[in-house]
This record gives sequence, structure tokens and C-alpha cells, in this order.
Amino acid sequence: MRFLVRLIGYLFVAAGFIAAVLDGARSIANSAPRFTAFGDTVASVLQERYAVIQPAIERNIHPLLWDPVLLTLLRMPVALVALFLGFCLLWLGQRPQPRIGFVTRR
Repeated sequence: MRFLVRLIGYLFVAAGFIAAVLDGARSIANSAPRFTAFGDTVASVLQERYAVIQPAIERNIHPLLWDPVLLTLLRMPVALVALFLGFCLLWLGQRPQPRIGFVTRR
């Protein structure tokens, strides 16, 4: 299971670097900073289902989850979100550290 979590983490880190390079190239071409929002990426992937997310979260979970929390997340650059998620998954999937200093003999 740790292998799968680390693999997905590496894929997210790679996607984050790719998004950062693409945003950097777009910023250089436009001569102004330009970042792809995470919400734009989610909207392009989910297409018609994206419009159903807000009412479903407000109705089934809690309205405050949508407005301050998820809207802030959806406005963040996709590179930042992917890198953060990837590094979190890599941290969760790491091997346990050896325990030093515990007496194992009785």
C-alpha cells in the first residue's frame, strides 16, 4: 500500500512541476504573471459535473465548507496544489524510521 501511495505522490509532484513549467512559459509569453487556477483544471476535467459540486457540498456537508475553504483552494495555482498533495502523499508513504534507544532485551 505504501508503494501505491508513493507512486501517486511522485505522479502528483511530476504534474506539479509540469504545471509550473507551463505557467512559467505562459507568463514569459504574456510578459505578465499568469497562473492556471486549480478550479479551471477541475472544471476542464469534470466538465458538466463541476456545476453540481457546489450545491451538493452546500446541501449535504456544510455551506461554510464551500465558501471559505473550497473556493480558496480552487483559486490556488494548480502547480502549488499538486506539489503540496504530492509531497503529503510521499510523506505518508515513507518507510517507518528505525526506533533507536529502545531496549529490546529483558
